[in-house]
Amino acid sequence: MQTIDNFNFAGKKAFVRVDFNVPLDENFNITDDTRIRAALPTLKKILADGGSIIIGSHLGRPKGVADKFSLKHIVKHVSELLGVEVQFANDCMGEEAAVKAAALQPGEVLLLENLRFYAEEEGKPRGLAEDATDEEKAAAKKAVKESQKEFTKKLASYADCYVNDAFGTAHRAHASTALIAKYFDVNNKMFGYLMEKEVKAVDKILNDIKRPFTAIMGGSKVSSKIEIIENLLNKVDNLIITGGMTYTFTKAMGGQIGLSICEDDKLDLARELMQKAKDKGVNLVLAVDAKIADSFSNDANTKFCPVNEIPDGWEGLDIGPKSEEIFAEVIKNSKTILWNGPTGVFEFENFTHGSRSVGEAIVEATKNGAFSLVGGGDSVACVNKFGLANGVSYVSTGGGALLEAIEGKVLPGIAAIQE
Repeated sequence: MQTIDNFNFAGKKAFVRVDFNVPLDENFNITDDTRIRAALPTLKKILADGGSIIIGSHLGRPKGVADKFSLKHIVKHVSELLGVEVQFANDCMGEEAAVKAAALQPGEVLLLENLRFYAEEEGKPRGLAEDATDEEKAAAKKAVKESQKEFTKKLASYADCYVNDAFGTAHRAHASTALIAKYFDVNNKMFGYLMEKEVKAVDKILNDIKRPFTAIMGGSKVSSKIEIIENLLNKVDNLIITGGMTYTFTKAMGGQIGLSICEDDKLDLARELMQKAKDKGVNLVLAVDAKIADSFSNDANTKFCPVNEIPDGWEGLDIGPKSEEIFAEVIKNSKTILWNGPTGVFEFENFTHGSRSVGEAIVEATKNGAFSLVGGGDSVACVNKFGLANGVSYVSTGGGALLEAIEGKVLPGIAAIQE
């Protein structure tokens, strides 16, 4: 497989798929440019070699052309970070994009308009009536899939080589993230530096495990993490279940959880997962106490109590001090650590303590030689908020892509490069 370090971009035009899906305020100012900065090493390597770049990205989830989702809003900032005046094509298709791409000279950069302005990027039909028949839906899907081939072929025609540096979209078989790779031979398609690091980090977590291996899984719903949990039960030594899922498991064991979030239709599932963990010899760790509140608010009245004795009218919004100690002890004795999901409502300052204590324990374990991977939007937000990001081995930008990789799924954007 080709690597970006071994490839010489001199005189070549590279189509680089990045994830510039950054948040914008009401005045179209970027409020967090992490994703743009993450792609800079790849872009700068190509320019340093004497290559030129056609950048492709999406922004938001448009259902057609919409000014608020236009990538024109980020051109100036990308230019400043890259140190090169970035050109812009008002359409990722059409004559303007083709002419500007063809005219690119070494050291020049062209940013294409939002790829998702076209239904062909995602390969999903748009504008179907709510009462559309199955036949109409099937015909619309077939039409989009057929036009998707021409869309993909056109994107590929702009460049001599293809670089995928958008791990955040690697789990989507979209035109620019997977299908386009088929138009480049094995020597002219590769991962960018960010993608390369993400793939290696996930591989280390799943296939190069130093034990004990501990996964900390937070989140509000068991149903959204079921496949991840089941896959991890085949790999980990310790599984810490925390966040809102705590209360579904607690109620499944007969506990009283007051107004705490709970999936009542998943109580049997929680019991099954506990039995599977026992059968596989996995140490399933759950909170024993909680920080509870009398309303879902940062300013609510609070107190600590056993997690299975939460009184009526109160709800658990974070773990308590005893749980913090138990979690930290398990984490500090681990050699491989995966963290996905906070322990509580960390957006509220009064309910950040549990997540912070988990983060600090991971940092300590990392100092002592553990490999730690933090992934998923809320977990990443946690380590950034607490200033702990530099103390862990790797912070993934992946989100959904990371979770699907952990589930054991093959990611189309990765497979397309490795084929």
